[in-house]
Amino acid sequence: MTLVPAETLRDFVADLYRANGLPAEDAQLVAETLVTADLWGHSSHGVMRAPWYIDRLRSGVMRPVTQPRKLVDAGAIAVLDAEDGVGQVVAVQAMQDAVRRAKAHGVGVVSVRNSNHHGALGYFTRMATAEGCIGMLTTNGSPAMAPWGGRKKLVGNNPWSIAAPAGRHAPMMLDIANTVVARGKIFLARQKGRPIPSQWAIDEDGRATTDPVTALNGVIQPMAEHKGYAISVMMDVLSGVLSGSGILDEVSGPYQAERRSRCGHMFLALNIAAFGPVDAFAERMERMVEQLKAVPRVPGCDEVFYPGEIEAKNEVRYRREGLSLPRKTLEDLAQAAIQCQVPIPGSWPARLA
Repeated sequence: MTLVPAETLRDFVADLYRANGLPAEDAQLVAETLVTADLWGHSSHGVMRAPWYIDRLRSGVMRPVTQPRKLVDAGAIAVLDAEDGVGQVVAVQAMQDAVRRAKAHGVGVVSVRNSNHHGALGYFTRMATAEGCIGMLTTNGSPAMAPWGGRKKLVGNNPWSIAAPAGRHAPMMLDIANTVVARGKIFLARQKGRPIPSQWAIDEDGRATTDPVTALNGVIQPMAEHKGYAISVMMDVLSGVLSGSGILDEVSGPYQAERRSRCGHMFLALNIAAFGPVDAFAERMERMVEQLKAVPRVPGCDEVFYPGEIEAKNEVRYRREGLSLPRKTLEDLAQAAIQCQVPIPGSWPARLA
């Protein structure tokens, strides 16, 4: 097994993006967001996706230079047209703007239209926690699930994230899709050549499947049955309808290299200091964490985690030890490097270099 240092992987992926027209700072940012997802243990949203984004840049449906246009600037509220810019770059700018508005008004809301997929949402909501805010982010995506009771893909998995500072602990963070599993995890199973659990997806005829390829051509099931479906529809309201972006099957995924994404986002920041003393909030969050972790455990459970704790621990571990990536992911990155005439890191398996 080959372990790749996180910094080596980040710089290599950044080189790939620079070779495809991204400014150096933006290329480094996109690479950092992808590698962070791998460090958190979410390889479904990590560098596996880099070749998808590069294909979108090469086809012209995603612009390498990101210059959002402000449509509304009204105190606590802004609306941006991303004009097909790079999703991660748009997301950082939008969350920074939401935080700035929250500092001035107690709350900041930035709605974005005509954007692109931006990877793990928690990266951006955690930005708000570093500024003394609670961050929330919603986005829509390409069709993944059927309306409850149907068998035609129409509703995206439309993920959302909330993050809050937790005093002396790593931020508390929720980052979930509304399908029973993120579609990226099915792509990851395909990369590894492994079957998926039968409850994850149905085929085009409505039958359960364990084959990831069949699942990707079929329908991913919503989490919590009708509840996940309903939540996902409402996230499309916040992300797509409100922003004036694409909705339902008007949105295309990051792996659809020839189609504009048209996805929309909503960024929300709440300035904790506007609600009360920051120290009191931190103390209450620490007490919440302690109570969660102190509950009696069921047989077989060694530790209870609060939301976001596993990701924080993984990041510390994998920054120290390095990252183990599926061989198919390494091969796809190597192929992208050959196409872009970017050197492959010497520490990678010899057959790839």
